[in-house]
Amino acid sequence: MRVVHYPDPILLSPAARVGVVTDEVRLKALEMVPLMRLEDGIGLAAPQVGWGVRLLVACRGGDDDAPIILVDPEIIEKSGGLEEDQEGCLSFPGINGDIARYRNVKVRAHDLENREVVVEAEDLFARVLQHEIDHLDGVLFISRMSPADRQKSKPLLAELVERHQKRSPDTP
Repeated sequence: MRVVHYPDPILLSPAARVGVVTDEVRLKALEMVPLMRLEDGIGLAAPQVGWGVRLLVACRGGDDDAPIILVDPEIIEKSGGLEEDQEGCLSFPGINGDIARYRNVKVRAHDLENREVVVEAEDLFARVLQHEIDHLDGVLFISRMSPADRQKSKPLLAELVERHQKRSPDTP
């Protein structure tokens, strides 16, 4: 398992619902946790590892925090107003920019035991969940950047496109 980088097409497509959590889903989800940590991430969506399903792993706080795994998550409430802050993304190495996100969110999902859960998040954890759920919807954080940050990122984005084309020569 590895992190998929932009412009891999899986990052641009909405992910499919998981439905029922199987042993295979559990195993793959649990494999995402050490990869996220290895990459120094605090969130990772299944499409970022080339798996087109609605599943994410995320940390609430510090390094010792047990990550949460959410299956088929959906934001059911946003509050606290929008706040801009710097974001980066494991699928866009070296690129970051200011993104406006809600300070608080409530997310409904299922856990790995197929139980419905409702997660209330604020501040950084809310930001992480919104970022990862965007991935599940095929929305990339670069599309939420200011025009100035997008312009600043153009050379690095071009480099990612070039690397992708070298790995996939038949890609137009």
